[in-house]
Amino acid sequence: MQIENSFAVKAAPERVYEFLLDVNNVVRCVPGAELSEVVDPNTFKGKVRIKVGPVTVSYNGTARITSRDADTRTATLEAEGRETTGSGTAQATTVMAVAADGDGSTVTLTTDFTVVGRVAQFGRGIMEDVSRHLVGQAAECIQSTLEAPPPSADDAGSTATDAASTANGSSATPPISTPPTQASQPAALDAVALGKAVAKERLSRLKVRPQTIAIGLAGFFSLLLLRRFRRSRRRRRESAD
Repeated sequence: MQIENSFAVKAAPERVYEFLLDVNNVVRCVPGAELSEVVDPNTFKGKVRIKVGPVTVSYNGTARITSRDADTRTATLEAEGRETTGSGTAQATTVMAVAADGDGSTVTLTTDFTVVGRVAQFGRGIMEDVSRHLVGQAAECIQSTLEAPPPSADDAGSTATDAASTANGSSATPPISTPPTQASQPAALDAVALGKAVAKERLSRLKVRPQTIAIGLAGFFSLLLLRRFRRSRRRRRESAD
């Protein structure tokens, strides 16, 4: 199946395009993604976890940037993975395009994918909802990173002063400890959204024709009339006796 998602970023297209081609940036912004090895500038190995309601599926796989065009700001990514605790597999080809949109940019992701295993049972409707949810979370991270204001001149001067003080063996302010980086949580689709998606998916599979409904109603009313006729005849017999 094919799914298309898009989002806007208030940053220059060239900057957005360069940011998205850096695998470290993407992994930091995609929920549940974990980079395990950089084979070469275009090939990466890692893990991704996706949560749909009570079901969490983890994939180990490889992703490759098979083409890129800086002039049109497009790139194609191919990925394949296998479930870590099952026999399911997933394959996807994503075409990324970054287009200028006023003072900012619009990112479009068109993905063709094939899924075999537990995730496949949820159907297209739920897969689309999970995809939108996942891209939405990643977009918020990308936007907050690229749309953040640059450091002011005062901040830059303060940083330079602190660096000079440190080099001289003194420090104007105590060092600030950086908290440890937490593992990325899997993308999750909340229960309400999952329920709506399941209902939508099931209803979309019901192909009931008007003729079928009419026949069913006719049969129902015929059954009611037949039961009334039998009751009336039984009462007449009881009265005659």
